[in-house]
Amino acid sequence: PGIACADACEAAGLTVEPLPTKTRRRLARHLPREAATTNPVDMIASASADDYRSAIEALAEDPSVDAIVVIFIPPLVTQASDVAAAVRSADAVTRAAGKPLLAVWMAQDDSALATLADGVPAYGTPEEAVRALDHAVRYARWQQGASEPAEIPSGIDADAAAATIAEVLAEGGGWLVPDRVAELLTAYGIPQVAATVAATPAAVGRCAAAFGGEVAIKAIAPGLLHKSDVGGVRLGVRGSAAATRATREIAAAVRGAGHQPVGYLVQSMAAEGVEMLVGVTSDPDWGPVVACAAGGRAVELLGDVQSRLAPLSRGDARDMLRALKTYPLLDGYRGTPRADVAALEDILVRIAALAAAHPEIAELDCNPVLV
Repeated sequence: PGIACADACEAAGLTVEPLPTKTRRRLARHLPREAATTNPVDMIASASADDYRSAIEALAEDPSVDAIVVIFIPPLVTQASDVAAAVRSADAVTRAAGKPLLAVWMAQDDSALATLADGVPAYGTPEEAVRALDHAVRYARWQQGASEPAEIPSGIDADAAAATIAEVLAEGGGWLVPDRVAELLTAYGIPQVAATVAATPAAVGRCAAAFGGEVAIKAIAPGLLHKSDVGGVRLGVRGSAAATRATREIAAAVRGAGHQPVGYLVQSMAAEGVEMLVGVTSDPDWGPVVACAAGGRAVELLGDVQSRLAPLSRGDARDMLRALKTYPLLDGYRGTPRADVAALEDILVRIAALAAAHPEIAELDCNPVLV
C-alpha cells in the first residue's frame, strides 16, 4: 500500500522525494533495523502505536515534508484503536506545523475510526487519500493565484447561523421552513422583505390587513419547491378579503397537485426591479459553488448562469455579474434606471461566505433577488 500511495502521488503530480539524512536517522532510532526510512517509510509489521506517533512527529518537523499520509494495516499484535489514538495525538504536531495528515485505514474497526473522525480524515485505500490531497492542493493553488483575497463581509453572526444549522440537522435536516431560512440569511446580513407565516386563509387575511398595501402569498408544503408551477403563489394581493379568497384558491390548487399546505408565507411586495437568482450548490469534489443568473420563472429557460467557487472576493462578484449576457438589464438597458449593482455584489459575497463557512448547506436558491 505504501508503494501504491507513492505511485498515486506521482500520477497526480505530487512529488515523493527521498527524506533528508537527518530525518532518516531520527526515524531509525525508533524503528527496527529492517524498517525502510526512505520514502515511503515502512515500519514493518511489528510497529507499535508509539512508533506511529513518533514517525508522524518526525515527518511533521521536517521542513522538506508538506503532507503526510499514514497507512495502517492490521498486524498480528498492535491494536487498531491504540494506533488511532496515537495518530490523533500526533495530529496536534502536524497542525502546529501547518501540514495536512491523512489516514488510510485498512481495518474494519469502528471505535478506531471514531477516534480518527475527531480530526483526521480517514480513507479506505491509498488512492482515495491521494485523490483528496490532490484536490486540496489544487484548491490551495487556485486560492493563491486569486487576484485579491476573498472578502469577509461585516455584520456577520456566524454563531447564530451555526446554531440554526445544528438545530435543523438535529431534527433530521432537509429543506428549511421559511422562519429558519430567514434566521440563516439574517445572520449573514442578507436583506429580506417583511414576511410572516400564517396557518389559515383567515389568518392570511389578517396579516395582509396588518401589512397594508399589496402582499405576496405563497403556500408552504413539504416537498413543494417550485410553488408557482402548481398555483401556489399569488402576487400583488391587496386587502384582507382578497387575501383570504386568494389563499383558499392557492390551497385548492396545491392540494390538487398532490401537496398538503401546512401554512402560508405572507410577504410585503417589493418595489419593481431586475429579477436575479443567487444560489449555492455543494459539489462533491469542489465544495460550495456559488451561481448567479437572470432570475424569475425564466431562469432555466434562459440558461444565463455564471458560477464560482466559494468564498468570493468583491472582484469575483463583479466579474460574475459582468459575464452574464443579461447584465445590461442591470446597467440601464434602453433607458431603464440603473440597478444597485453594488448591493447585488454584496449579496453574492455574503451568500458565498455563508456557504464557505457552513458546508452543511447542500443547496440554496434566492429567487428572485430584486435589484
